[in-house]
Amino acid sequence: MGKFAFIIHPIELEDIFRKFGFLRFFPKRIVETLIKKMSPSKVSDITGIKSPYGETEGWFVSCPLTSRQMVELPLDYVLNKIIKAGKVCEELGADIIGLGAMTSVVGDAGITIAENLEAAVTTGNSYTVATALEGTKKAAHLMDIDLERAEVLVVGATGSIGSAAARILARECKYLTLLARDERKLDYLSRQIMKETGLAVRSTSNIKRALPSADIIIAVTGSAEAVIKGEDLKPGAVVCDVARPRDVSKAVAEKRKDVLVIEGGVVQVPGPVSFNFDFGFPPGTSYACMAETMILALEERYENFSLGRDIRVSQIDTISRLAEKHNFKLAGFRSFERAISEEEILAVKEGAKEKVAQGSRV
Repeated sequence: MGKFAFIIHPIELEDIFRKFGFLRFFPKRIVETLIKKMSPSKVSDITGIKSPYGETEGWFVSCPLTSRQMVELPLDYVLNKIIKAGKVCEELGADIIGLGAMTSVVGDAGITIAENLEAAVTTGNSYTVATALEGTKKAAHLMDIDLERAEVLVVGATGSIGSAAARILARECKYLTLLARDERKLDYLSRQIMKETGLAVRSTSNIKRALPSADIIIAVTGSAEAVIKGEDLKPGAVVCDVARPRDVSKAVAEKRKDVLVIEGGVVQVPGPVSFNFDFGFPPGTSYACMAETMILALEERYENFSLGRDIRVSQIDTISRLAEKHNFKLAGFRSFERAISEEEILAVKEGAKEKVAQGSRV
């Protein structure tokens, strides 16, 4: 039986305060200094993962740095700390290690980390893309959005997840816009998509201009802070926020009842799984990046799978097939860490109609 480990980290200081409440009384800079001095360690055992073809178990291992620290601290320091967390995973007995949240983004997206570990490494990005697109299509259908005719926007299009998502979407939609900061990379991706699909895509680095016309948005920037604000979104838009930390401001949920924001990559794990750690999901569900690590362990494919900035479409097809084989499934819809029903989605659709009607009367 193959075993796995998944490296997690505190997204923000609030995650630290939930575990160590007394630290709330200290200045933030002191708390951040304390975090830097903490060593990686095991958080919990993960048990009960069973598919028709086998079973696996693993561990959550913490890399004690916040998202902001991973962006702002020297890259060598951050990578070294993640590698140390990987060493803890290996000591526990992991055959394959998954990189969670910002640990999969910093530097060269896992390549250097893999080169310094004996166990196989994956970011989980291949299955993240697959489930994000599946969920977005289902949500768009419920919102009466025709993918083929919709204005589709990929925010963070030149990253590993964004570029793969854009290349797959280009097969199915006619109006696709790519958004990222690096215009040279945008131009390269645009030409790549034209060669593969014949679709002429638009590209921009101006998010304020791109958001208001988009019907469907895939958000995958890897930014440490939210980049999508409520005032920029079109009534009735569907936003799939794949990024962790999130790309969509929490204020959107409070102020925009006419916009649907879903989380990409929420998966039902087969078997009586117990994570022994609360990361905000219903029992038995996980992020797709975690699920990819489990799937590869079940298959005993101890190989570096989703690494670097270029996730191949063939990788996405492969992990989707393996997920189906082992009974991993999309687990409905979630928005801002809570499950949402189809009835709630229909209420958002009605809110969008009312918003449009109000605008037409002004």
